[in-house]
Amino acid sequence: MDDLGRAAWERHMDDLRRAAWERHVEDDVAGVLAGLAEGTLGEAFQRTARLRPDAVAIQVDDDALTHAELDRHAAAVAGWLRGRLPAGARVVIAAPNGVALVTAYAGVVRAGCVAVLASPALTERELRHLVADAGAEAAFATGASHEALARIGPPLRVLVALDGTGFHDVLACGLARDPEPIPSSSPALLAYTSGTTGTPKGVPLSHANLLSSIRAALAAWRWTADDVLVHALPLTHQHGLGGVHAALLTGSRTRVLARFDARRLVETVAEEGASVLFAVPAMYERLAELPGVTDLRRLRLAVCGSAPLSPELARRAAAVIGQVPLERYGTTESGLNVSNPLGGPRVPGTVGLPLPGVELRICDAAGRDVAEGEIVLRGPQVFTGYWNRPEATAEAFHPGGWFRTGDLGRIDPATGHLMINGRSKELVITGGLNVYPREVELVLEKHPGVAEAAVAGLPSPRWGEEVTAWVVTAGHSPAVTGDALIAFARTRLAPYKCPKRVFFVEALPRNAMGKIVRRDLPAPSAHDS
Repeated sequence: MDDLGRAAWERHMDDLRRAAWERHVEDDVAGVLAGLAEGTLGEAFQRTARLRPDAVAIQVDDDALTHAELDRHAAAVAGWLRGRLPAGARVVIAAPNGVALVTAYAGVVRAGCVAVLASPALTERELRHLVADAGAEAAFATGASHEALARIGPPLRVLVALDGTGFHDVLACGLARDPEPIPSSSPALLAYTSGTTGTPKGVPLSHANLLSSIRAALAAWRWTADDVLVHALPLTHQHGLGGVHAALLTGSRTRVLARFDARRLVETVAEEGASVLFAVPAMYERLAELPGVTDLRRLRLAVCGSAPLSPELARRAAAVIGQVPLERYGTTESGLNVSNPLGGPRVPGTVGLPLPGVELRICDAAGRDVAEGEIVLRGPQVFTGYWNRPEATAEAFHPGGWFRTGDLGRIDPATGHLMINGRSKELVITGGLNVYPREVELVLEKHPGVAEAAVAGLPSPRWGEEVTAWVVTAGHSPAVTGDALIAFARTRLAPYKCPKRVFFVEALPRNAMGKIVRRDLPAPSAHDS
């Protein structure tokens, strides 16, 4: 990092430490930092239930639970589990969005067990891997997931249908007393990486990790008990689960749609008088396409995450919701780490400043500070290592506890905001030169004939790898050719960064949270350039 960039970064970090969060947060910085990792999730949820017993905590479609009702049901699940499993036992929860899923999760963490959230879209093969890798002894599930888990057997020995009489029996069992207290350093959630660049790895997150992450974000976003959040994200993903945590920590209300429908989401925001929206870029894309939408302008905060938000989409979304979506950044291993300020400038193409308690650097492979390189993090939000993967854990940290995110980025010297360039494993090395796919994608997406683009490297005997683009055309635009897009890129990028080939596709492969899965990009032979 040059002197100008370092000076700007230090200036912004000093401002952050001294005053930024005092401007945007009612609590002082020291107070926020002091309480980040305090207690356990179960204790925090119980405290909220005592303060706001009759307020609705969570509603999924038409099913709702107050904080007191959820607390009572979670206590029953916790007592039932601890009569069968020891503290620290892994419990799979595989179900679509629903209050039963939230109840099971709250009960699992209250029992001192470890929740393993699984998308209901996982195949039996994927569930077998999850159960075996986690060493899961129990599961709550519905539908096809329940049927698949029933065929798996050991180590799984307890299986309850969330949508059947078995779960009603669990809730009816009552709880004579809470399980023995557990330390905040105990694991609460065994998350799994998205696997967009390889095999998913287990990520144990402690109560302290999860509480630090969500409390820092809630403070930065001025979350109160009066807020109403609406989202249609899967609750088996940390982005959607974060909305549940927000309600159960602050006494606010979270309204979840069982599945995403753009028009229904807008209607729900209006019905609830919602103040906050969580969504991913693919959802903002659909919202921006709706004609005559005005209800979203009542939101005080619209958060975007889980995948990059292009400046063009940020502009179009702002025209509908009346504000640039607040982009933030996090990882499976470290929760939420960086956010654009609530009241400050939101710079499209950047994800903002570190949240309270987070230390952030840009490093090379040896851990030295550089202007452009890998994002590394340290703080109470960060996990301590992968599940049963000591070699992967050793590779994931620099000395001093700095977690290597695998994401590439740089600090905007003008604002001090973090900018994401992509994943280190996605870096294209062509002719010995590094090309960041995201930089090329952003250029291509400025062309009026391009709706979205994905860039990756294909093997080349001459270059080692050659920059290649897969493009979805904009439906309202005239036909565009690969040669035209390559020529367009050459007016905006150095020659070595420009695509050598362009393939047109109907859609880009994405995971459930909207991230492009580059390994699933169609083989070139299947498409004409």
